[in-house]
Amino acid sequence: MKKILLPFYSCLLFLSIACNTSTPSENPAENEPAETDSTPTEAEASSAPDYEIEVVDPAPKSPRKEMRTKLAGGSITINYGSPKVKGRIIWGGLEEYGVVWRAGANEATRFETTADLTIQGGSLPAGKYSFFLIPKEQGPWIAIFNAVYEQWGAYEYDESKDVLRVEVNPVMKEENQESLDYVVEGGAIVMRWAKVELTLDVQ
Repeated sequence: MKKILLPFYSCLLFLSIACNTSTPSENPAENEPAETDSTPTEAEASSAPDYEIEVVDPAPKSPRKEMRTKLAGGSITINYGSPKVKGRIIWGGLEEYGVVWRAGANEATRFETTADLTIQGGSLPAGKYSFFLIPKEQGPWIAIFNAVYEQWGAYEYDESKDVLRVEVNPVMKEENQESLDYVVEGGAIVMRWAKVELTLDVQ
């Protein structure tokens, strides 16, 4: 009986050793962590903004900001004071209809371009300008590019120094834009404040 069991136990021992022995993978890559592709997708790349806004002077109650962009073959910089709504009536209240407005706060908004532009169908040579708006209760507003580059508000505004005047239709929005800002969307410059959005076509 012992002679019969001995080969049987030897066979079990051999099978146990064979089952517990692991064979290394023939493909080393299977044991390495997977690599992640960090290249942005087309959707991610297209979502990058076409402009940047920097607070250049945070001290005033209406901080001074600069919006910089590359548009229509040149570089454009808009330097402006950024007032807040603070629960006030802006259009027809704080900013009167039919009156030249600095398009920001404190110093007049400054507009600089390194290339000749066509804005709302009008020609604007490369250069530095003060930018003003005339809000209207009805109909299009007036956008003004004035040759006097640095001036405080619109107190010394001189219409004879205007380089370009164009009409632009305001769009009333449901959402309230608390701080005034200039942005770029679809190749156009957009001003937003309170519930008004103003889009200047630039080519």
